[in-house]
Amino acid sequence: MEDISTTNLATSMTTGRTRGRIAKRHVRQILWTCIPPVVFVVLIAAWAGAVEFFDIPSYLLPAPGDVFARMFTDAESLWNHTLATLGALAIGFILSVLIGIPLGLLLSLSRVARQVLYPPTVVMQLIPKIAMAPLLLVWLGFGIETKVMLVVLISFFPLLLASMTGFSIMDDRLLHLTKSMGATGWQTFWFLRVPAAMPVIFSGLKTTATMAVTAVIVAEFLGSNNGLGYALLRASGVLDTEYMFAVIVVMTVVGVVLNYIIEAVEWFVTPWQRHGKRG
Repeated sequence: MEDISTTNLATSMTTGRTRGRIAKRHVRQILWTCIPPVVFVVLIAAWAGAVEFFDIPSYLLPAPGDVFARMFTDAESLWNHTLATLGALAIGFILSVLIGIPLGLLLSLSRVARQVLYPPTVVMQLIPKIAMAPLLLVWLGFGIETKVMLVVLISFFPLLLASMTGFSIMDDRLLHLTKSMGATGWQTFWFLRVPAAMPVIFSGLKTTATMAVTAVIVAEFLGSNNGLGYALLRASGVLDTEYMFAVIVVMTVVGVVLNYIIEAVEWFVTPWQRHGKRG
């Protein structure tokens, strides 16, 4: 009986320690997750404190409360311009993905394609895209086509490089091993090349998303009659600083949301990375 009681006590103590470690791990994860919003709140507070302490005029730097109030009073205008920007951004980003990833795969697997297609692609990338924007306006006009084309031209090349790198990082010994085990080319591609390339491709997607947001804003600066870039340019012309900051806040939110969407997709399509981090 004493041995059984001792065993039960030891089991209970081990279970209690395990639960304690799990609870501490969960607390650490919650605290770690809370760091970004806390930093954001601190920055907003520092902004408000600086405006109040140094008595900065609102036409130079409006207070955060004034900016957020302006976002509510001009919500309809901001929403309409945001929809215009999101439409061009979504189309341009999807086209960049549809062009960049397959082309990166082709260039990584084919020496002939690398010799024929890669040099002109690099030359096209070296051309300043801002210098091409007036030509795009002449060729495509002031509609959404110009914004979409500029987004594709600016953002697809980083994704192309990421795809080339991702599909080329396979160890040749693994390829020979799978071939010796009777795996087909499709099986090798799907079960080895794609999982190995995914982390690099998603890193390129995040970079591409940032550049795509910048590209669509620049396109709206140069020639457009709607969108957040157009709204920002008009506000700067009349020195409406509060509205300018409101537009900048919306732009930032768009970029952050797009980045989180890509991270969510990565979380769903790469379960092996989740298991590796958890272990």
